[in-house]
Amino acid sequence: MRTVHNELVRPSAELVEAFREIARAEYSPSCLVADSRSKVGVIGGLKPVKREHKIAGPALTVHLAADELVDCLPVLATAKPGDIIVVACHRSPRMAMWGGLMSTLSQLAGIGGAIIDGLVRDVDEIRDLDFPVWYAGTLPRRCPGITHDGTEPLQTNVPVMVEGQLIEPGDIIVADENGLGVVSPTVAEAVLADTRELLDKERVIRDKLNAGVTLHQLLAEFGVI
Repeated sequence: MRTVHNELVRPSAELVEAFREIARAEYSPSCLVADSRSKVGVIGGLKPVKREHKIAGPALTVHLAADELVDCLPVLATAKPGDIIVVACHRSPRMAMWGGLMSTLSQLAGIGGAIIDGLVRDVDEIRDLDFPVWYAGTLPRRCPGITHDGTEPLQTNVPVMVEGQLIEPGDIIVADENGLGVVSPTVAEAVLADTRELLDKERVIRDKLNAGVTLHQLLAEFGVI
């Protein structure tokens, strides 16, 4: 099976930056986008190497067959600064699919972070690098090697499934310690508008709480809080 590198259809830079601003400035950005009235995918169960990491960016997807795991290094040839590399490896228990070297190379390339639906290694090194990685578990065994004969079963920028959630290439990933929000570019404008509306509402509610308004009064005014 030959390596497949499809072209990533990217959302606009302005749209991605708007989600990054929310991720940088707000509490629980994955929860904020998940509360949108538009359809937003969500993923739980993966943990970040550092609780304070909050990121947003377009998904550069990698699919690895469970019985044909290979090094993800070739994905960097197609990655752009700010991309979020999403590796779907079906939580294979055989070997770690990400580590310190891959994090270092990704950081030097300006990659925004990595989502690994599987095992990783060198978590202490990744944490010290301050490179955002979400992962399912750890294993000391090294990543598989790389061949150079064009037979690696590595597919990039293809639809992948992570924890039952479909991620399309170019979907905007919003990740924090609560989990991941997966925003299709087709609804991203609406999700962004809903998120900003929700932020305004929550600020009003917090101000009213600090001013002594009761829960009964808030429910009467807002219906749901």
